[in-house]
Amino acid sequence: MAVRIKLPGGTLKMKVYRELRGRERSRRIPVVKIGSVYFTWWSNRPRPLIGQPGAPDDPDQPRATRLTP
Repeated sequence: MAVRIKLPGGTLKMKVYRELRGRERSRRIPVVKIGSVYFTWWSNRPRPLIGQPGAPDDPDQPRATRLTP
């Protein structure tokens, strides 16, 4: 069972490996392993959509190609 600690900027979660989500396993969000427990950080800030200014580079998403007329 995951333990959730609500903090001002987001939520700190403590989980074992089998409880991790795909984004946590692929390390697309901050994850720290201490012993057999994984600590994950889920921010309250909305994540910008790919392709918008300020969006983080996400290697799992295909890059938009520019088509020339």
